[in-house]
Amino acid sequence: MNYNARQPLSFKELCDLLLDKGLLTKEQVSQVSVKYSSKQKLMDREINGSKPGRHRIEVTPAEVLASFMLPVQGKKNTVLDEDTIAKILAEESGLPYEKIDPLKLDMKLVTSIFSRPYARRHSVLALRQDGGDLTVAIADPYNAELLENLRRITGHHIAPVISAKSDIQRIITEVYGFRSSVKAAAQDISAGVDLGNLEQLVELKHVDDLEATDKHVVNAVEYMLHYAFDQRASDIHIEPKREQSLVRMRIDGVLHNVTSLPSVVHAAVVSRIKMLARLDIAEKRRPQDGRIKTGKGEVETELRVSTLPVAFGEKVVIRIFDPTLLLQDLSALGFNKREYNLYESFIDRPNGMVLVTGPTGSGKTTTLYSSLKFLASPDVNIVSIEDPIEMVVEEFNQVAVNPHIGISFAAALRTILRQDPDIIMVGEVRDAETAANAVQAALTGHLVFATLHTNDSASAIGRMLDLGVEPFLLSSTLVGIVAQRLVRVICQHCRTKTFLTPDQISLLHMKMPEDSKKKLPVYYGEGCASCRGTGYYGRSALYEVMPISHKIARLINERADSKEIMKVARLDGMMTLRESAIKKLAKGVTSFEEVLRVTVE
Repeated sequence: MNYNARQPLSFKELCDLLLDKGLLTKEQVSQVSVKYSSKQKLMDREINGSKPGRHRIEVTPAEVLASFMLPVQGKKNTVLDEDTIAKILAEESGLPYEKIDPLKLDMKLVTSIFSRPYARRHSVLALRQDGGDLTVAIADPYNAELLENLRRITGHHIAPVISAKSDIQRIITEVYGFRSSVKAAAQDISAGVDLGNLEQLVELKHVDDLEATDKHVVNAVEYMLHYAFDQRASDIHIEPKREQSLVRMRIDGVLHNVTSLPSVVHAAVVSRIKMLARLDIAEKRRPQDGRIKTGKGEVETELRVSTLPVAFGEKVVIRIFDPTLLLQDLSALGFNKREYNLYESFIDRPNGMVLVTGPTGSGKTTTLYSSLKFLASPDVNIVSIEDPIEMVVEEFNQVAVNPHIGISFAAALRTILRQDPDIIMVGEVRDAETAANAVQAALTGHLVFATLHTNDSASAIGRMLDLGVEPFLLSSTLVGIVAQRLVRVICQHCRTKTFLTPDQISLLHMKMPEDSKKKLPVYYGEGCASCRGTGYYGRSALYEVMPISHKIARLINERADSKEIMKVARLDGMMTLRESAIKKLAKGVTSFEEVLRVTVE
């Protein structure tokens, strides 16, 4: 079809194009054509309200059509959304389609090329600049007048790419809002000498003189939190440097640079975060910990705030605890069938000790919280001791460790035993007294969950013995041990099949018959817009589940080393972390590189 290259596409022309591509049927077009006018007016009122004409944001035919959520012909469980329409428009016009990745945008460039009102009104976003070429995201490739205006305004050669209008508008709100708030805050705060910078000798302006509650700083922090939620970040790092402050976010276990803040704004942003977390704003020399409870959509999300004095000021890390991730169904955590059945048998027992082990960031908290949630009911008393409380859950009685007032793990555990508990969770076994009290609690009829930091399940036994627990007590109370890790999951939108090479098979220590010529299929992520080019989206847990059999109990009593215990456990059928990872590799859940990165053999 030939369209007027100088005018935006009309609703009829768009429907004709989608009919030609086989994405819509004539019946669907007839249905939406009747409702189009009223739907457009409704969306216009929602977006613009009573704004004057020159400031209005036009509602495009693609937006209206996407709002009907029409099923795409020939594609099961797929609806016609703005991204699909944008891809068709890009293909038809010969321009590239691009799903905008906010993490890869240069915020300074984005906000310096176009003013916010102009960008919003025309749904245009500057993506990158290469010499005299400026790559710009637009929603309609047939609006030649807009492209000519962009060339005239910027003085650059415009390289347009097509993106969904909703994506462009959302990023305009986030990026321009954040940058304008930071810029306004920087202008409002006169630059003083910061005592937090170890290279400076005096501080001319006290922290109380900074307007931490100023609306611009408030807005900047709000934008940053919303941005983190949208990007599925688990942590936000605000790091002061010599000339500026870096903002980084951890997504799927990997840190990404997001933006930078002028150094003059850093103290005010930190003060605002400390206010929200109810920390002492004036105290900048000591580390502090606090928490913020906020809304993420309809779900309440907890943020844990930690401040630390570093060379150029206070570094802040905000950990985001999403209840939808922290409290999951046990079957969704990543257990294989045999391991799931074993673990379920551990936690169904009325008494005994279950150890969960792994390094920091291996998902132990999610496993424990999900297990306690599974066991929670009106007829049991669940008490946890944590440092700090990761997320407040009403079904549990949670105790926070506070050494300053004498509440250690051991002291809290002694008191809890007088609180008529059924199930006890000890956040971490750090010392001999805590280990002894946990074993004693398991001996006296309680189900005890505890965590350790060891590399595998067998090493946890040695750690408990090193902490002074008598072998005969450990062997009689220990029910099972779970070691775990987290691997990134291959993005389902760009998952691609490949085959293991002989070298890769060798690195995995897999035994293949010498005469076997069969190739082993595996998958990897090529990288796409959905996963920001990483090839991964989300994470899954690997589990090594060791039940304490009679053979292993005998080895514990004999103080056998971890290698001997591991050997017996594997003969009994235990799957190691590496084997669990290989199984996920074979199922196409994760990649060969992730298996090697996360596990050792």
